Amino acid sequence: MAGCLTNLLQRPPPGRSAMIELKSVTKTYPGGHSALKEVDLEVAEGTTLALLGPSGGGKTTSLRLINRLIEPTSGRVLVGGQPVDRTDPVELRRGIGYVVQGAGLFPHRTARENAETVPSLLGWPEPRRRERTRELFDLMGLDFDSIGDRYPNQLSGGQQQRVGLARALAADPPVVLLDEPYGAVDPITRRQLQRHFIGLKATLGKTMVLVTHDIDEALRLADRIAILVDGRVAQVGTPDEIRDSPNSGLIAALLGEEGNA
Repeated sequence: MAGCLTNLLQRPPPGRSAMIELKSVTKTYPGGHSALKEVDLEVAEGTTLALLGPSGGGKTTSLRLINRLIEPTSGRVLVGGQPVDRTDPVELRRGIGYVVQGAGLFPHRTARENAETVPSLLGWPEPRRRERTRELFDLMGLDFDSIGDRYPNQLSGGQQQRVGLARALAADPPVVLLDEPYGAVDPITRRQLQRHFIGLKATLGKTMVLVTHDIDEALRLADRIAILVDGRVAQVGTPDEIRDSPNSGLIAALLGEEGNA
């Protein structure tokens, strides 16, 4: 019965097709370490899935498989119904937004130039790039005229993270991957960015996968949460299901630790 329930929870919500699918995915590195072991996950179109769990559980490995930064040892990864291994990796990554901890901005490029990275690679003319950047900066709560020509070291941590998200959204990709996006900012800025993210979710309707160690962040930001432990999916469900009905002592302990933090 428990296995049937787990399989049911891993399916997309009724009425929504799967945008991202991991099917029996295993990733074993040289030396024999298995970062993922027969993982099955689906992310419904227009929803946000948080990957949560202890360090070494397989969260970032799962994320990097989606845009082919690494390849699975076995199993299949699909985006939009298409196997990613049949797509040119450069073209695939240009169609997937990617946000990393600390924003990952190019230090020698201005905020505007960072945000225009993918449109430039796609050959957009300068007026179109500039219009899109202004639009995104406004969406991010950034003043284009005052910070557009600043370099990353002239921006606050929160500003850098918003520019990084603007860069990920610049070409309007249907999928956005976020790897600990708010892990390098102070708690007050982090909470501000989380509130901003909640507003963006409603506005943009993107399919997003968020890696986080922060249970509170996952509960606040995600539509569904997958808990990965030792390379396996321990539980998948809505925030309410994870919080109210943890299916193992370990998950209950993780929730308890967060509540006591």
